[in-house]
This record gives sequence, C-alpha cells and structure tokens, in this order.
Amino acid sequence: MLAIESSCDETAAAVVADGRHVRSSVVSSQVDLHARFGGVVPEIAGRAHLERLLPVVDEALASAGLSRADGPSLAAVAATSGPGLIGSLLVGVSAAKALALAWNVPYVAVNHLEGHLFASLLEAPDLEHPAIVLLVSGGHTLLVRLDAPGRYALLGGTVDDAAGEAFDKVARYLGLGYPGGPAIEAAARQGDPTAVAFPRPMLDEGFSCSFSGLKTAVVTTVRARPELSTEDVAASFQAAVIDVLVHKALAAARAVGARSICLAGGVGANGPLRARLEEAAAAAGLSSYLPSRAMCTDNAAMIAACAFARLERSGASPLDSGAEPSLAFPAA
Repeated sequence: MLAIESSCDETAAAVVADGRHVRSSVVSSQVDLHARFGGVVPEIAGRAHLERLLPVVDEALASAGLSRADGPSLAAVAATSGPGLIGSLLVGVSAAKALALAWNVPYVAVNHLEGHLFASLLEAPDLEHPAIVLLVSGGHTLLVRLDAPGRYALLGGTVDDAAGEAFDKVARYLGLGYPGGPAIEAAARQGDPTAVAFPRPMLDEGFSCSFSGLKTAVVTTVRARPELSTEDVAASFQAAVIDVLVHKALAAARAVGARSICLAGGVGANGPLRARLEEAAAAAGLSSYLPSRAMCTDNAAMIAACAFARLERSGASPLDSGAEPSLAFPAA
C-alpha cells in the first residue's frame, strides 16, 4: 500500500506491506519555510505540498524497490482526508485519488487522528489491550481507549489549546523559535523545573485538558518577575504540562482497567514526557509503548497501516469523497 500524508506542514509518503512492514517512509519537512513566521502559514504549506508531493512519492516508491509503473500491483493508495489544513489536505487527497484511478486500485481515505494510533501498533504489534493512548500534537490532546484496531472510545480531549499549541505559543513568547516543542525542551535542560509553581489546570476534573490558562500564566509571570531566566520558565512550564498529561493518562488507565499506555503525536517525541510516562506506567504495573520519534511526528507509514485495517474492515472509499478539515475522531 502506498500512503500520502499532507494534513499540515509535512509532505510524506510511505509504502507498507501487510499493514505492518514498513518498506519505505519519506518525510519532507517544511519547518524552514514557516520558522520565520513562528507557525504554519496555510497558503505556504499548500503550495509547498504541490511542489514536493510527487518527488516524495517517487522517492518512497524507489526506496521500496518500486516505481510508478508498478502502481497497478499495489493493494491500494491511501491519503489523510482530515482533520488538517484544507489546502494541504486537498493536495494529498487529489494526488492519491488520481494515482488510484490511473492504476485502477482502491482509494482509502484515512482519519489523521486514527492514523496516529497505528504508530504504536506498527512498532508494537503485541500491544496489550485494552490500552490508553495519549495522543498529543500541535492541534490535538486526546485520551483514547484502544480495545483493538478499529475499536476505540474517546475519553477526553482539550477544551482549548492543545499541548503542542501551548508549547508553540510559549516558545514564541519566550523568543525560543519554532517549532516550540523542541525549543522548549532544549531550553528546559538548562533550567529548574521547580523555579515557578505554574498551575496544573483541570488536574482532577475528568479526562479533559486545558492549557490556555497555563499559557497565560507564563505571560503574567514573566511580566511580573522579569528576573526569571528563560530556561527556568521553560523548564517549569514543561513540567506543568507533563504533570497534567501523565496524571490524566494514569487516571484514564485506572478507570477503564487498561493493561498498557501508549504515546502518539508530535509531542510524544518530548524526552521528559516519554521518561515520565514510562516510569509512571511501570510504577502502576502497566506496560508502556513509546513509538520512535520518527513515528510520533506526522508520517505516511502510520496512515498506510491504518488504511490497510480500514480496507479490510470496510472496503475502499468512494472517489468522490473529499477532504474534511474538521473531521472528528472516528467513532468505535
């Protein structure tokens, strides 16, 4: 299966066999294009996808020992159909449908959020169910009960800013650059995570999260205490976010009787979060599954794995289906 991912600012393609064997995975990052704006500019992202998509697809095929001439031998062509930036999504969806039509193979539309769940399944096929998946990215913070591929229950999500969005905004305010997650993590290594007692919003209020107030707390604290070092503020902010995420994940695991906890999404590449979640899961007698950092960030391998399961379960997607920028998490 060939899959395409273009939901935001990563142009990606991958070839995956049998839904789990990654033959190739190519990602072209647009960070250099958006860094000077402090965030993703949708129009720039869409134009970059137009320029980069076919070269990325060709590279993914070549790395898997294939070419476009071998397209008819593929099981299907898949693409992320949402959620995401509409211009970016349309580039990937249109290309995937065109290739599927030209090669006379099925087209499979994939929910980007469901795709992230397959990052753990790709690298840990023996994952113990039921599992709690903490999906943390720039646009989403979700807690999901995973009973099996295709069987999910959304337990909670963010009521305002996602964790990754808060990282970006705080990094921009502190002058640390973009993307915010790696910038905050790098600065925090030189700081004291106990320097500022930032709030832990909604810590014991179910499975929903809120990070907008925490972002505001950073701004008001820096204005009131200009003597604080940027490193101490970054470390204290990061510690607050991690405390909330780990606490919520463990509470969800206890509530549903989960046997394991998984990370997913771009913020899942954060080193301190990975270490804390692994340590907390072990202390609670749970298995933990931490996808490689390459699988945490947006990639097409996870989209291919998800598409394979979707194709087996419900068949191909209609060629007249479109991109859905506000697509919700899939129902069980």
